[in-house]
Amino acid sequence: MNLIDTHAHIYSSKFDSDRDEVIEAIKSAGVERIYMPNVDVTTIDQMLACEKQYPDFCIPMMGLHPCDVKEDYLDQLKVMRNWLEKRSFAAVGEIGLDLYWDKSFFEQQKLAFKEQIQWAKEFDLPIVLHCRESMDETIEIVRDLHDGKLKGIFHCFTGNLTQAMQIIEMGFLLGIGGVSTYKNGGLDRVIPHVPLEHLVLETDAPYLAPVPHRGKRNSPQYLPFIAERVGDLLRVNASEVALKTKENALRLFKEITYEL
Repeated sequence: MNLIDTHAHIYSSKFDSDRDEVIEAIKSAGVERIYMPNVDVTTIDQMLACEKQYPDFCIPMMGLHPCDVKEDYLDQLKVMRNWLEKRSFAAVGEIGLDLYWDKSFFEQQKLAFKEQIQWAKEFDLPIVLHCRESMDETIEIVRDLHDGKLKGIFHCFTGNLTQAMQIIEMGFLLGIGGVSTYKNGGLDRVIPHVPLEHLVLETDAPYLAPVPHRGKRNSPQYLPFIAERVGDLLRVNASEVALKTKENALRLFKEITYEL
């Protein structure tokens, strides 16, 4: 299978001890490219170092994760805005809303989210959305700010079919990861009703490893397990899932110019 992982933190310190070996295993599993979402100002250097070490394979995005929107979020946004002005990135991400962890900065999350959506419009980039326990709120903001050209991925989609249809109607893709393989993940009630052209695959490594590796460090090398599961739910071959989701990803993401 020729696969693309649209969301993996391969630059995470959890891979520092064996990253070269992991990258080789990822390639052997048929994964052709990894898109890396940024988290905050402290992860930028790690992410770009990973890009430099594995050019054309590890592709960076730029954005502020909602869980890292704190008192200094305006300063963080300024740093990220400067990066977008001086070099290419594949997307603005990961951005969005999170009501699972700390709700005390939710109003600031919304402000940061809206600001970064404006960047996506200005720089003609897709957005990659984090929406844990905030699916409806995220859909509402995207719908309100949609200009007909806005596009992107609802990362780690775990919503219901109604929410999936709302996302698809806006022209966005559903990012399907390890949760699809979980017995009580709920995506068995959604994916069978969603055509492949609306899906991309992701691992969110090192988090949310699919069955049979659940509970362990996740890696893009496990992406075939997700492709197999999506194929089973859609009653198509996993190789067809790999091909179509790869096409969807390449159509979405901006090709970047390397000036490393």
